[in-house]
Amino acid sequence: MSDQTPSVLFVCVHNAGRSQMAAGWLRHLAADRIEVRSAGSMPAEQINPVAVEAMAEEGIDIIAEEPKVLTTEAVQDSDVVITMGCGDACPFFPGKRYEDWKLDDPAGQGIEAVRPIRDEIRSRIETLTSELLGQDPALA
Repeated sequence: MSDQTPSVLFVCVHNAGRSQMAAGWLRHLAADRIEVRSAGSMPAEQINPVAVEAMAEEGIDIIAEEPKVLTTEAVQDSDVVITMGCGDACPFFPGKRYEDWKLDDPAGQGIEAVRPIRDEIRSRIETLTSELLGQDPALA
């Protein structure tokens, strides 16, 4: 991964909340130093508006994002695959780094419940960015 841009795929069932917030954070914190993808095993019709609102509070605009279907190619093309509750629907390929982030689902939740999920995702993204780039993302 050192001579190429690392790539990360975030996967949840609907690709409408957690995975979209994670992708938004990673794009924001890593800029173009990490390739970012997100997808869902059963994508929703639209992004969760409360997730959009929670991210907007942090100055990150994800309103134009759309839920995307998880494809085998997206997994094959990613170095790191982070799942968020999609279970067995996520394809597995040897040689990939897999993580399963246990996060509350923001679906049907109000902004007060979504903020801590957003903040937990940011913390995990900061750690991931540091691991992939070998530096403190706050200093980058």
